[in-house]
Amino acid sequence: MAKKKSEDHSGGDTNDSDYNEEPNFDDPPNFVDNISDEDLLGDMLAQRPSEADGVESVVVVDNIPKVEPVRLEKLKLVINKLFSHCGEIVNVVYPVDEEGKTKGYAFMEYKHAGMAEEAVKKLNNHRLDKNHTFAVNLFTDFQKYENIPEKWEPPTVQSFKVQSDLYNFINDPDGYDQYCVAAETSQNCVQVGFWQNVLPEPNELETRERFTDTFVKWSPLGTYVVTFHKPGVAIWGGSSFQKIQKFPHTGTQFVEFSPCENYLVTYGPTPTGQKIIIWDIRTGAEKRSFVADGMSVLSMFRWSHDDKYVGRMGDNSIHIYETPSFYLLDLKSIKIPGIRGFSWSPTDNVIAYWVEEQNQIPARVTLMEIPKKRETRNKNLFHVADCKLHWQKSGDYLCVKVDRYSKLKKDKKELDVKFLGMFYNFEIFHMREKEVPVDSVEIRELILAFAWEPIGNKFSIIHGEPNSANVSFYEVNKGVKPSLVKRLEKKSCTHLFWSPRGQFIVMANLTMGTFEFVDSTNDYIISASPDHFRASEVEWDPTGRYVVTGVSSWKVKEDTGFNMYTFQGRIIKRTILKNFVQFLWRPRPPTLLSEEKQKDIKKNLKKYYPAFEQKDRLRLTRASKELLEKRSQLRETFMEYRNKRIGEWKEQKSRRVMLRGHVDTDNLETDEVDEEVVEFLVKEEITLLE
Repeated sequence: MAKKKSEDHSGGDTNDSDYNEEPNFDDPPNFVDNISDEDLLGDMLAQRPSEADGVESVVVVDNIPKVEPVRLEKLKLVINKLFSHCGEIVNVVYPVDEEGKTKGYAFMEYKHAGMAEEAVKKLNNHRLDKNHTFAVNLFTDFQKYENIPEKWEPPTVQSFKVQSDLYNFINDPDGYDQYCVAAETSQNCVQVGFWQNVLPEPNELETRERFTDTFVKWSPLGTYVVTFHKPGVAIWGGSSFQKIQKFPHTGTQFVEFSPCENYLVTYGPTPTGQKIIIWDIRTGAEKRSFVADGMSVLSMFRWSHDDKYVGRMGDNSIHIYETPSFYLLDLKSIKIPGIRGFSWSPTDNVIAYWVEEQNQIPARVTLMEIPKKRETRNKNLFHVADCKLHWQKSGDYLCVKVDRYSKLKKDKKELDVKFLGMFYNFEIFHMREKEVPVDSVEIRELILAFAWEPIGNKFSIIHGEPNSANVSFYEVNKGVKPSLVKRLEKKSCTHLFWSPRGQFIVMANLTMGTFEFVDSTNDYIISASPDHFRASEVEWDPTGRYVVTGVSSWKVKEDTGFNMYTFQGRIIKRTILKNFVQFLWRPRPPTLLSEEKQKDIKKNLKKYYPAFEQKDRLRLTRASKELLEKRSQLRETFMEYRNKRIGEWKEQKSRRVMLRGHVDTDNLETDEVDEEVVEFLVKEEITLLE
């Protein structure tokens, strides 16, 4: 077409300059361009390539060690092992200088952007050693850091928010305890009701629909209650149970509090195992996180009684972390070859751990002071299959249950080990005595349960066959070997539950739902033997005055609910609740009274009796008055209904007389009526007998 166009104009007189000269697109003189590129081409500029495109899955790891080429491979192995827990790594770059030495940072590319974000959350501020702490950021964050304003502006002052009193539950003048009852209303929707155990009937404090997805848990001192949700967990407190703090940890399955309620530990699943996060309760900040291979329903951490230290077991070592930094104590672990378990004293910064037998070296139980790491006592044990550490609540005694064997049988490859001729020892450590003497109690029968008296010097053991076991009670005294004070024979029980105040104990069979209440100060007399079919839990209240047994819908689907008893086994309340999940008494913090003051109160308790008896009489009188008023109201309602029906009956008299042949039968004398019995055949059946 262009050629044809030139041919058409080739023979004419038309000026060819219109086709040969290029058009002039220059701006005229004094022209001002006031249209920005964003206004003119905004939609196209929004789609322009960015420096961060395609690098959403890349992280920058800073503060890594600067090493020579000969040590680079070892460094790569260590770092790759840490970062591979967050997902699949597809590319790694370690920049080096002219001499081949690393520059102190690296780039890691994951398969997905979500893995990179997980690496930042998990490994930022991770302490590799005492000189190197990782700074992990997304590669795309550099734009955020570039846009930091040069002029600093002070943060705005936020108004002070008055929080609810978290300890109002212990200010009740009559000292009534609280409890919560959880019941599932629909799938992943649990209703929780909070009650005060007021006599004669409990008082409902608060009821929350859809309060949690699974269950609830009280903190050790009763300040908070924790609820579980898909995004994480939340803690509630105060007079009306307001939300105090929330902790984002998707899929959290269970939690644990530190003894002083300063920290919360959440456990949640990951694609390769389990993630554990330690949180600061007051600020909601994440203090430290860990990743474990495989899932476990047991706690990984052991806290000291004062929240100063937290420990966990490693490979042939114990890792003790200091709070609030959560760095290793003295920046290194405690190396203990062959360690199998450890536990903190409930009252002192002392740990007890046991080591298995190795190469003709006997097993060993050791007491170690923290932070000095000084061993204060060792006890060698022979022919040991397993050990369990049981601290008494007051920290006065430590019992080590030792499973021992007479013969050991191994296969050729020593992969399968069988213990023959099992018997059991209880090693009792007297923690308050000089040089910590150790006494031993040997039992040749199978051990089913062990429990210390929380306040006192007794412990109890269930031993023998499950259907016909013996329950033995021992007493521990200074300078004397533990003595057997009572043995109850042929008892069908599986668990032991001591009162928090000692003295009383419940022997329970949580398979059959049978219970026996025993008074250890009155020749171990069984005061009551109630039954609660299929009961699977037993809960003492903090004062040791009431016991609750429950049938949870986690175990059965019908006849769920709970029963409440006195400490002597007398039934107080039976509650049938559909889809009942759990019953939990609210814990109380320890008393602020000194031991001398407590002893003085117990000694002069008779002086306080009249005041308490007067309160009880007033309470019963008030309850009786309320009951009488309730009965009077019911009687008035019934009489009103009765009079209404009598009026209707009188209005219908004329119709009754007409229907009865004009005979008034309302006032008929029954003595003038003859009674006649009429019999007639209803049905006849014939059955042929062979």
